[in-house]
Amino acid sequence: MAAEFENLTFGQDPAAAAHLAESPLGGPIIRLCASTGTAEIALQGAQVLSWVPAGFDPVIWLSPVERLGTVKPVRGGTPVCWPWFAAHPTDATLPAHGFVRTRLWDVVQCQQSDTAVRVRLATVTTPADRALWPHDATLHLEVTLGAGLELALTTHNTGTSTFELTQALHTYFVVGDIASVSISGFDAETYTDKLDGGARRTQDGLIRFGREVDRIYDHHTGRSVIHDDALKRQIAIAQSGSRSSVVWNPW
Repeated sequence: MAAEFENLTFGQDPAAAAHLAESPLGGPIIRLCASTGTAEIALQGAQVLSWVPAGFDPVIWLSPVERLGTVKPVRGGTPVCWPWFAAHPTDATLPAHGFVRTRLWDVVQCQQSDTAVRVRLATVTTPADRALWPHDATLHLEVTLGAGLELALTTHNTGTSTFELTQALHTYFVVGDIASVSISGFDAETYTDKLDGGARRTQDGLIRFGREVDRIYDHHTGRSVIHDDALKRQIAIAQSGSRSSVVWNPW
């Protein structure tokens, strides 16, 4: 985004482009306000809870029964899955999607330009985390509200040894009717079908939904588009620094 950002004073002034507020879900959130729309991010898990472009319906879905401030992760929004995605690869007793989803992150920077507002959150691994993942790291999530919504997740290795990880920004999207939704951008891509014992398949044309779907497109790095006929809109998703995409719907 070609914009000149200046640092903001972060506080509770509701007129500010980025300010701290209390969510109806029961926990602290950051509200971002720009001419292009609004967004909300929970400090719990650095989880984006809402994105509403100006003049449009909400783009991100959030369960109406969820609560912040509990040991249970919030369902919906954009959970940060780290340092593993889904079940732990060797120990199923460890929490699904890692261990940063329920902790409070710190706000380390807020910035504003003429066209956008940006906030950066951070968390660090603790000695207690070593029982789950024996490494040292600092994790940053940068959220920019401008012409679209941009999320950048960065891991810094602060230890003395190398490590491997998997991570995901697990976004739930609002659609009008899942039966009339299709997704483009995956034609001819190979995927692992998690609902068929990990069978390997190749996508043929658009992705459509008539039952539960849970697929990992292992080498997808391009743009994809959710075509929502019921709401008469398209949601475009672009990515970088990632080698795979997951398409999931519980039907």
